[in-house]
Amino acid sequence: MSIINNALSGALAAQTALTTTSQNIANMQTKGYTRQGVNLGSVGPGITSKAPGMGVEVTGLSRFTDAYKSQQLWRAASEQGQYSQNQPYLSQLERVMGDDKSSISAGVDQFFKALNAAGVDPTSTPLRQQVVTAANAMSQHFNSIYNVMANQRLSIDQQRQALIPNINADIDAIARLNQNVIGAEALGTNVSTLIDERDLAIDRLASKLSIEVIDQADGSRSVSLRTGQPLVIGPQGSTMSFSQTADGAVLNLTFNKNTFELDDSAMGGQMGGLSQYRNQILAPLQQSIVDMADQLSTKINTQLLAGSDVNGNPGIALFNFNAASTTGMLQIDPAFEASQLAFSADGTPGDSANLQNLIGIRTQSITLSSIGSVLVGDADTQMVGKLGIDSQQNQTLLKTAGTIRQQAEDDWKSTSGVNQDEEAVNLMEFQKMYQANMKAIAVANELFDSTLAMF
Repeated sequence: MSIINNALSGALAAQTALTTTSQNIANMQTKGYTRQGVNLGSVGPGITSKAPGMGVEVTGLSRFTDAYKSQQLWRAASEQGQYSQNQPYLSQLERVMGDDKSSISAGVDQFFKALNAAGVDPTSTPLRQQVVTAANAMSQHFNSIYNVMANQRLSIDQQRQALIPNINADIDAIARLNQNVIGAEALGTNVSTLIDERDLAIDRLASKLSIEVIDQADGSRSVSLRTGQPLVIGPQGSTMSFSQTADGAVLNLTFNKNTFELDDSAMGGQMGGLSQYRNQILAPLQQSIVDMADQLSTKINTQLLAGSDVNGNPGIALFNFNAASTTGMLQIDPAFEASQLAFSADGTPGDSANLQNLIGIRTQSITLSSIGSVLVGDADTQMVGKLGIDSQQNQTLLKTAGTIRQQAEDDWKSTSGVNQDEEAVNLMEFQKMYQANMKAIAVANELFDSTLAMF
């Protein structure tokens, strides 16, 4: 009978192994699936020195996983998420500001070209009108670029707000799965599927925020921000939200009735990438556009006020600047006439001394938030150049992050992914094991029948 018992235990163990292998093969293309293996152990003979043993038993199922590789996968997801969110905005702004026709440089160049052309005959009405037309075009160039930046800022704020429900859903999923894993392990149930689902939720969260993950003894995983604030502890999760203050939207984290105010630029992932672009690139650049429009219009208006028009009247301001205007921060009064351009310094109709001073503004310095002191004629070029450097750097970092993420995925698959060839070998080996044990049972039956026939 011991032959039958041993062979039966072997057949049952082989059957479990075949079932496990078939599960692996069935999930070969399932995202995040971790392959499993059967752990076999020999059953001892008991208290005797003459029995070889009592067969084999399945001591458990193993998940082929490496905690270090999983951590690398999640860190790579955060890096890739951070730089991928910035690039579309950088590319759009680079195209708009670098365009030969719509750029601020194009508007400034046209305005000063019109001033130079007016120097041929300062009293010419068509040439004067050309200056007014060019001034209006220049103001529209400023307004257009500023509006693109304002729209980007609005889009970023909306995108950040849209991330919050997804972040909270991922946090809730991780906390719920922690509770399920703890309960299932207490009952001795295989929790591999639950852990896979939880790892996918962690990976989704990692693409949105830079996180740290710690395994706990009860099978749960604690998740926190890299700045230290808790996101998930056991079955308890936190909630993220934005609150509006006088200084703008503030990111908050509430955990166990305690609320933390977060620096969204330090969050990493998609949230951190959007906030970094908004605060460190877009906001200073937008302020520089405002600075340039303000200082350039002030210089031109001040110089015009120092001269006289064709009728000998004191000059008046050409530009109206209002950064808070909803119709355009830089405008020309519709009632302004070409004859009011104060090109003369002494009131003489043909004098162009003040016109020459206006032309000289191009080589004067202005101070911009993003690049410091710079000549008027070079300001936009330098802003576009700095933007190009930022865009190129982000592209490089994004490419590097993509490569690291791909390598992390390949490393994870080398340990946890299903290998078709390996599973095919396992399928044949365990099939042979099952057949051999069934053969042993058949032999035992023959011996048993022969024994009965003797009597």
